[in-house]
Order: sequence, then C-alpha cells, then structure tokens
Amino acid sequence: MSESMILHHYESSPYAEKIRLMFGYTDSSWCSLLSPPWPPRPNVDPLSGGYRRIPVAQLGADIFCDTALIAQEIAAASDQPALSPYNTSGRALELMRQAEGDGFFASVRSLPTAKLLGTMLSSFGPLGAYRFIKDRSGLMAGGTSKPKSPVDSRQVMEDLFSSLENLLSDQSWIGGDSPNAADFAVYHPLWLHLSCKGKLPASAENLCRWYASVGEFGHGRRRDITQEEAFESARTAEPRSLPASKDSEFVIGQRHSIHPADYGVVPVTGTLAAITPERVILARETEAFGTLHVHFPKSGYALKPETGGD
Repeated sequence: MSESMILHHYESSPYAEKIRLMFGYTDSSWCSLLSPPWPPRPNVDPLSGGYRRIPVAQLGADIFCDTALIAQEIAAASDQPALSPYNTSGRALELMRQAEGDGFFASVRSLPTAKLLGTMLSSFGPLGAYRFIKDRSGLMAGGTSKPKSPVDSRQVMEDLFSSLENLLSDQSWIGGDSPNAADFAVYHPLWLHLSCKGKLPASAENLCRWYASVGEFGHGRRRDITQEEAFESARTAEPRSLPASKDSEFVIGQRHSIHPADYGVVPVTGTLAAITPERVILARETEAFGTLHVHFPKSGYALKPETGGD
C-alpha cells in the first residue's frame, strides 16, 4: 500500500481482526490507533461524525466506515482485487453472508453465559465488563437484526461448521485456490467464537486446517500512533477526488443523514458529495479539520435527506 492506512480499532474487536489479517496477507504497513470498545471514542468520533461501529479506517481526510469498504480500499491499494467483497460471488459469497449475518451473533449467543462473562471480565475488568454489557445491550435498538435464541444459535454454528468442512474438503480456501474476501469475513466470527472459549469441531479437520492457515497471515507491519498524529493527518490533507455519482434518487449537495440498517443505527450527517452503486460519501465541514469525506457502503445503510448543521 502506497500510503499507510490508519485503523481506529480495539484489540479484541472481531471485525478489526478481519482487517488486521488482510494487512498481514498483503504485507502492508499500517498505523494503529487504539480506540475504546464502546462510545464515546474521542480518537475517531470527531472524524467520522459519531459513527457507532468499529473499526474505522482513515487515509488523511478520507474516513472509511464499515469493513466492506475498508477491505475494498485494501484490495485496491495492494492490487489484490479478490480481497474486495464486491468481487466475491457464488458459494464464497453465500458463506460470507451466512457468517457475517446469523453466524456473527450466533458465535457468542451459542455459548454459555458463564463463558461470555469470563471473557469480558478477562478482557475489560469488572467495570469495563459492566460498561461493555450495558453498551451492547442497546446496540440492536431500532435495527433490523434480531439475534436468534441460544438453541437456534447453536444450530447456526453447527450448520456453518458443516458447510465449511464440506467446502474445504475440495479446496484450500473458501475463495478456491487462493484467499479472497470470504476467507477473512468467515474467519472473524469464528475467531470471536474461540476468543469467548468456544471450540471448533475436532473432527472438522479441513476447517481446523483452514482456520490455522488464515491466522498465520499475521497482522502485517503495524506502527502504533497517537490521536494527535491521526488528527494532524486529517488536518493537513485534502480529501481525494470524488468518483462520478450514478444515482439520481438523491440530490448531490443536499444535506443527508446515513446509518446502518441492521444495528448500531446512530446517524452521521453531512452534505452528500457522491453516490455510486457501492458507496455513499458525505462531506463534513469541521472547524478542527476542515473538509472531511466520510465513506459508507450503499448496501445495508439507510440514507435520507436531512436538515441542520454538523
């Protein structure tokens, strides 16, 4: 990658692990800025406009929300088009949707409460565990995602394990002969499952072999930076050139708000700068950084005209 991406993340974030492993696979240099696991996040909120979810990536004055877009940026910068989820199709795409849909929530809902609580206490301490539980309990409010019951979640995980074992009996990677976006997208809910003291089926040899192989990519060449370094990068850069807009439903130059439709439905507001089949870009005028362009996926997000200031 020609320019080092800044990743705002926390160590135990499964979605961040997906991106960190992509850095490893592409042998990328990147900058790490650790963020609180729950809002407020003073290192990134002023940049993103309060986007609820994590991780968030930054290239100067361009801010990228959602790992689908972050992966697309890594794919383009490293000349690895297979890493873009927008280039994934067929069975790999089905498994990616299965893992990042029902599979993500099932990865923890399928486990005993005692294991989950023990993991949170170990990761965050007593006060942090309380804050984490309180924050995540409201995450679903207003969204379309409805996590399944523990019993149904266990079935979801069994089905996912079985599907992966069968597919990987005939090929090394979910993507076929080499890794693609699906390998990283499917890996991260399993990583979360194991992080919470879950297990992979011992009899699923192909699945276990594949899981170990993805983990061996590592995290690339990481450099830890400070909040001020990230802010200085935004302050001294100009947003990159905008893509041509290809959607007539929304008015370029008009104020809009956007939020994820499934969960974490906190809106970000700005001026609609561009819209393509894959992404929405809002321009935010800030006193601290000047103009920032905040990028969101078009799919899975609710965009609507808005009034008021940043």
